[in-house]
Amino acid sequence: MISDKNAPRLLGAAFLIVIVTSLLMGVLLQLSGIMSGSMSEILVKISNNLALVRISILFALITSAGIIVLAVLLYAVLHKQNKIIALVALGWWLAEAITLAMSTIGTSALIPLSLDFVKAGSPALSYYQTAGDFLYYGFDRQGFRLHMLFYCLGGILWYYLFYKSKYVPRFISLYGLIAASVALLGIVYELFGHGVSILVYLPLLPFELTIGAWLLIKGIRDGQI
Repeated sequence: MISDKNAPRLLGAAFLIVIVTSLLMGVLLQLSGIMSGSMSEILVKISNNLALVRISILFALITSAGIIVLAVLLYAVLHKQNKIIALVALGWWLAEAITLAMSTIGTSALIPLSLDFVKAGSPALSYYQTAGDFLYYGFDRQGFRLHMLFYCLGGILWYYLFYKSKYVPRFISLYGLIAASVALLGIVYELFGHGVSILVYLPLLPFELTIGAWLLIKGIRDGQI
């Protein structure tokens, strides 16, 4: 059982670990340059940045594990507010963690494909591009979008329970509800094949940093009393 005194500290640490590892994953992928360009260019970039890509995969898996821990902690703290809503939210975030982990299958498979592509002389209009499109857009990117969808669905429910319980200041919970709702609209729009600005998702970053830091500080302060 999680004691009332330890719960905020554990929750805060879990929130911060998840957001930091998720950020590092995204930064490494941006640095590797594989987030844009033709499939031929992406394959060449992967072969030239193997260490960055592999470390980003590691951070994605750490993030997935962190999401599971965070979801279980949230359920333990918030299920008394509404057990059914908490169970549904737990299910959405477990689906988020699994989907994110599965998306790394596509990223991992792109590594040997990119090495073979470069070794073959980077041929144009070859099966390498077809396989790359399937792994990158079918597994990696689509998996990432689905993980964001599950995050938003679960997040709206968790932040509603936070708002109802007053476990954190209500303005923080309300901000999380708004940010997750806007992101949900964006990811649904994106799943229908439309482009969406990253600005739609950016408000989630300060929210998770804020709620994580607030819970961690509260837990440390309460533990000293």
